[in-house]
Amino acid sequence: MRRLSLVTHFFAKHRVAFRYACLLIAFVIGTMDVGLAKEKTEKVKLDTIVADFTRKDADGESHALYKLSEDKSATVVLFLATQCPIATDYVERIVALVKTYGEKKVQFIGINSNKQEKIEEISAYNEKHGFEFPVLKDPENKIADYFGARRTPEVFLLDGKRVLRYAGAVDNSPKEPTKHYLKDALDLVIAGKDIPKVSKKTRAIGCTIKRVRKTSVDRTP
Repeated sequence: MRRLSLVTHFFAKHRVAFRYACLLIAFVIGTMDVGLAKEKTEKVKLDTIVADFTRKDADGESHALYKLSEDKSATVVLFLATQCPIATDYVERIVALVKTYGEKKVQFIGINSNKQEKIEEISAYNEKHGFEFPVLKDPENKIADYFGARRTPEVFLLDGKRVLRYAGAVDNSPKEPTKHYLKDALDLVIAGKDIPKVSKKTRAIGCTIKRVRKTSVDRTP
């Protein structure tokens, strides 16, 4: 009983200090959690500079964003897939865009972030459809996470200073589009004009990117 009395007396005497210590511990843990959350969800925002990254293509050759986009009027980062029928619907339009805007110093960079699509499959798909631009494998979908890409196809347009100017869909329909979002944005960026705020972001149409499960709580968006 005496021991219990001594313990009670100690906590009563140091109650304020003990309370502040608990609050301090809770604050430190909370700050750590916030920091980890920010690190996990960090992604590029519209009208900010895109960070450099390097990934390998199907032939094992490394390509860096900043090197590919050097001296270009614009760069289109394009998330693709081999097993998505909607992405395949866009193949002819993508090839046509690459041909038209390649003459205007626009660089296209394909990114494949689907965990189940293998290098050999990507290589065969690129050759079959005549892709004359690098398609890089994103094995841990870190590039997809950084851009916040969720579907294929989904595009992210960078200007000559590598500032993200447009994000979203190529156009408004896989079959018969009436609005050409990427083309319109490209024309404005190449001309050095601003993209209207309402046109800076659209909802991509396509299959979800099949991500690598990083933790027990991760889910494919």
